[in-house]
Amino acid sequence: MPALWIILGLVVLFLLVIVVRALLFRPPVGKTSGSAAARIDGAAATEHLARMVRIPTVSSRDPARMDLAQFRAFEELLMELYPNVHRTCPREKLGRTALLYHWKGKQAGDPTVLMAHYDVVPASGDGWEQPPFCGEVIDGVLWGRGTLDTKSTLCGILEAAEALIASGFQPERDIYLSFSGDEETMGPSAPAVVDALEKRGIRPALVLDEGGAIVEHMFPGVKRPCAVVGIGEKGIMDMEFTVKSKGGHASAPPPGSPIPVLAEAVRSMEKKPFKAVLTPAAAEMFDTLGRHSSFAYKLLFANLWCFLPLLKLICTKTGGELNALMRTTCAFTMMEGSPAVNVLPQQAKITANLRLVRGDTVESATEYLRKTIDNPRVELHVAMGMNPSPYADTGSPAWAVVKEAIEATWPEAVVSPYMMVACSDSRHFCRICDNVLRFSAMPLSKEERASIHGINEKIPVDKIKTAAEFFSRVIQKC
Repeated sequence: MPALWIILGLVVLFLLVIVVRALLFRPPVGKTSGSAAARIDGAAATEHLARMVRIPTVSSRDPARMDLAQFRAFEELLMELYPNVHRTCPREKLGRTALLYHWKGKQAGDPTVLMAHYDVVPASGDGWEQPPFCGEVIDGVLWGRGTLDTKSTLCGILEAAEALIASGFQPERDIYLSFSGDEETMGPSAPAVVDALEKRGIRPALVLDEGGAIVEHMFPGVKRPCAVVGIGEKGIMDMEFTVKSKGGHASAPPPGSPIPVLAEAVRSMEKKPFKAVLTPAAAEMFDTLGRHSSFAYKLLFANLWCFLPLLKLICTKTGGELNALMRTTCAFTMMEGSPAVNVLPQQAKITANLRLVRGDTVESATEYLRKTIDNPRVELHVAMGMNPSPYADTGSPAWAVVKEAIEATWPEAVVSPYMMVACSDSRHFCRICDNVLRFSAMPLSKEERASIHGINEKIPVDKIKTAAEFFSRVIQKC
């Protein structure tokens, strides 16, 4: 009987601890104040972005397939639309397509780099309700490839700079505007900018690129919009799985032909995915947004010391973005076999795209795949790979600048760090900057996020002006 009372007492104590911790799991009190935004002409900004969208700056990994005349037309358009910027900020062309503007500050000090890319992915027009490069405003919405990814960001940066220069503003320290035209193909332009800045001994205090956005219903139990800012990026790796054989006629298939062997390898990875881990970025996001969630979820996120295994299980079962924050993912995306239906392949290949969480590397992920598949017939080849980026410091002045600008522009949003599961040009800047942040300056609905690299990409025109106001606040704080 005494043992039963001890167990009952421990259970009561456990329940008391998790409930008290949940009750104390509250958001910090008060908000920071931000700068007033520059006066932005929303109609003009919309027309400027429309003209940018009408130029099909489609990039390709094969330079011969890029219409460089369109890229030159885009450069010339920027000179026409932003005369103050081009009069005040000398422009360099670096790499294949990079444009680097230098806005001189009043005093010495580590500069700020504001980034965007002006290349876009292809759009055939199939399934589009409007032509993908029409740049037309219909019912308050601007249609076209690049309206979200990321000519709108480039437009917002330049609209802010143009307006501030017109008002006589000069930043306290230097600001660089870095725009590349081959981000979508992981091209050499952004690395060329980093090389140039590094040779000049320049180490930015802040680099701000595309990435997070203001989203709703993305975090369990949180009703307010969430402004998630990427403080790091997952690594990326393309892995080829190949099985060879003698081939032959499909009428008499031998055991262990290449495609079934590959299918078993895929099944092995599906049954045993990479382990879920609580990275610092995920931990900070859970701590920040969890304080704004409902009480039931506060019980979970305030007590990860005991409920972390449950959270990992939920992530494994549900998949999606939350799962991607917690583990290295492996998505099988391409498959090659025989050129004819009645011929056994002499070689079959499956390609997977992996996104590496912090703690994993190209080498460790390769070893995990090899051990999990456990079949020497399956040859592994890394077609491309990059390790995860370092994390920015959310206690830094750089973080405070971006956070204050977000809160002043979208007062209803909860600002939180998170880890980007995709890749951007900003990862190259981690070589020269400790605080590389990623935030696309706009609210993005689930439908809008799906249209990026998809069909019917478009942007409500009010978001164009608001993005420029956000960047004007960032610039005034730098």
